[in-house]
Amino acid sequence: MNVTRRAIKDSAGDRMLMGTIYVVLGIVLIIVLYPLVYILSSSISSPAAVSSGRVWLWPVDISFKGYETLFHSPKIMTGYANSLFYTTAGTIISVILTILIAYPLSRNSFFGRKAIMILLTFTMLFSGGLIPTYLVVKELGLIDTRWALLIPNAIWVWQVIITRSFFQASIPEELCEASEIDGCSDLRFIWSIVVPLSKPIIAVLVLMYAVGQWNAYFDALIYLKSEKLFPLQLILRSIIIQNNSSGSQDALKLVERQQLADLLKYSLIVVATLPVLVIYPFVQRFFVQGMLVGSVKG
Repeated sequence: MNVTRRAIKDSAGDRMLMGTIYVVLGIVLIIVLYPLVYILSSSISSPAAVSSGRVWLWPVDISFKGYETLFHSPKIMTGYANSLFYTTAGTIISVILTILIAYPLSRNSFFGRKAIMILLTFTMLFSGGLIPTYLVVKELGLIDTRWALLIPNAIWVWQVIITRSFFQASIPEELCEASEIDGCSDLRFIWSIVVPLSKPIIAVLVLMYAVGQWNAYFDALIYLKSEKLFPLQLILRSIIIQNNSSGSQDALKLVERQQLADLLKYSLIVVATLPVLVIYPFVQRFFVQGMLVGSVKG
């Protein structure tokens, strides 16, 4: 066996293949990392260096003026708090509703499950459009309320489909039948058995919904009017617009304003993406496992 392993290890074809794989992976790593390093370096460089294009990889004339400008705005912390609330509350609501919809659809004994899946899938291809959706939200009295960002898009059909597939592959019908014989209710079965066995797919749902909620800004732009309810993304958008506006006719001030606007773009990207980058490594293992479980059955 050792001879066989040594022969395989010393094979010229295998060495060439592994070398090619390492080269390709190295190129992919550079492609992925370079924008991140460039954005971070630009965010801590001087406005003049960023505006003139002198930042290529490492920071030039290190300055934290972009972050100082951002966090001196009293709206930033309010926007951060609002985004954390929308992300946390929205993710909890979405995960609970997705599980409560996907589990019945995964059971063969549930009457009409195929018709319901057809209707759900239909909504992935066709929707009512922006104006009808806005009218529905308005009639429900959700305009300019926090619920407008939590309820209308609480369920994503694709998440329902992958969750249903996970339940079909991981939660056998016999387990449900045994619980019914013992007098366990459906909700008790979901809470005590289904949820503990579904940690990988729940991690997938949490990550997907949380990222979607954190990055969402269009619904807030449409449904919210009060600045005290604005998420971070709308606050950052308003800061960029204000710094891009040319209210002064002084040429020097216009140049400084434009340089600061260019710097703020990179600082805003770091501020807006940092929470997701911090959370992702902790759920990556569950995320990969949850995406693969149920893909191959047998």
